[in-house]
Amino acid sequence: MKNSFKSFLFFVVIFTSLTAVSQTIKQWKVDDVHSSVKFSVSHLVISEVDGNFKVYEGNITAAKPDFTDAVIDFSIDVNSINTDNVMRDGHLKSDDFFSAAKYPKMVFKSISFKKKTGKQYELIGDLTIRDVTKKVVFAVKYGGTGKDAYGNTKAGFKLTGKINRFDYGLKWNALTELGGATVGKEVKLESNLEFTLNK
Repeated sequence: MKNSFKSFLFFVVIFTSLTAVSQTIKQWKVDDVHSSVKFSVSHLVISEVDGNFKVYEGNITAAKPDFTDAVIDFSIDVNSINTDNVMRDGHLKSDDFFSAAKYPKMVFKSISFKKKTGKQYELIGDLTIRDVTKKVVFAVKYGGTGKDAYGNTKAGFKLTGKINRFDYGLKWNALTELGGATVGKEVKLESNLEFTLNK
């Protein structure tokens, strides 16, 4: 009888622990209505051209309220690129750059998300463009969490970083008459992302 009671208590403790753990893990999904994924690159060395991606998906899994244990997955539809110029967008989708027909998605998977100080974080992960995967580092400002007018819990983040497009095989270029690059190697990345807690 005692052994049976001990076994029952052990089962209750394990079940309660597992239930508690599962309840603390939260799933968040990016709200693309209140988010943006942008980039800029130098043009003719004298100015910058801006662009963005219209279609993307992102998820965060985290148990800690400060997101320091967050696991982040993000993907971008390359064909949704927009620089306010149809001809330029078509060139960017071609094999000179993204080769969107063959590689329609850019994918990011986090490795770590560490708090640096206060609301400032560092996000490290693997970014895949075309068929190349490399580690990238983003500076992140965590804006906090709050509820919207409909009672949904939201979390906001601003990410900034940069990549060398040549590292990913986006190597098209042409020289100006002065010998400068028409399009710069360095691409600046900036995203304002709002996530919604799954109910």
